[in-house]
Amino acid sequence: MSIAPKPTSALLIVGHGSTENPDSSTPYFEHADEIRKRGLFSEVHCCFWKEEPSLREAPYLMDADEVYVVPDFISEGYFTQEVIPRELQLTGPTTEIRGKTYHYCLPVGVHPSMTELILRRAKEVAPGIDPAETTLIITGHGTGLNQNSTKAIRDQVEHIIESGAGYAKVADAFMEEAPFIAEWDKMSDTPNVIVVPFFISDGLHSYQDIPVLLGIESEVGEAARHREIFRSNPHHLRGKTLYYSSAIGTERLLADVILDQVHDFDETHRQPVATL
Repeated sequence: MSIAPKPTSALLIVGHGSTENPDSSTPYFEHADEIRKRGLFSEVHCCFWKEEPSLREAPYLMDADEVYVVPDFISEGYFTQEVIPRELQLTGPTTEIRGKTYHYCLPVGVHPSMTELILRRAKEVAPGIDPAETTLIITGHGTGLNQNSTKAIRDQVEHIIESGAGYAKVADAFMEEAPFIAEWDKMSDTPNVIVVPFFISDGLHSYQDIPVLLGIESEVGEAARHREIFRSNPHHLRGKTLYYSSAIGTERLLADVILDQVHDFDETHRQPVATL
């Protein structure tokens, strides 16, 4: 899906960021660069909750009077529903603040086009593997703090099943709640298993914690840039052939999902502007 150029508007991509993993912000800047190359907006910027530039600095980064804000998050939850609106002073889908008009889009992870990206990533990580002999597992953190994250993964499982992709089984699994990703082999009756982490960036979970839970590594290791964890497929473990991908958010085409959310916003919201 393409959008019409918005030469007088800015795009603000919002991420969580990390004080522990400097690599976590890389995908956000890559998504911004990809969109910037297309010349659709007058400006494309990133800001973060845990890194610089911060959410509160974001308004000073932009010259445009109209700004589309897209949370580069995997699901709706505390950050997209409370933190971002509070920090940017957003009162609804469209808010006017000090002469600028902000349009607040839904997070990328809930867009239907994410399903296509997961299927693409699964094929890339396990080329030539017959889906009929393969179990596809979408994995995430799993926590009582944000049930929306769990729901987003389970929704993707249903979408993939309905898509007719042909996998023998499609399942959800989590680090900290059942079904547990550590029991991936018990969840599959097929000789092949593909595991795709449903995160925006390759952080501590995808390149350190989950590999240990899968049995690929015996202990937590170094940062992603020092490891070959995503380039050493397949892994022959527990009588099965396991393929482990990098986080779905590292997919270059996630830039298209960001643009899809801008398009959907324009199609959905025609509400009066709320003025602060």
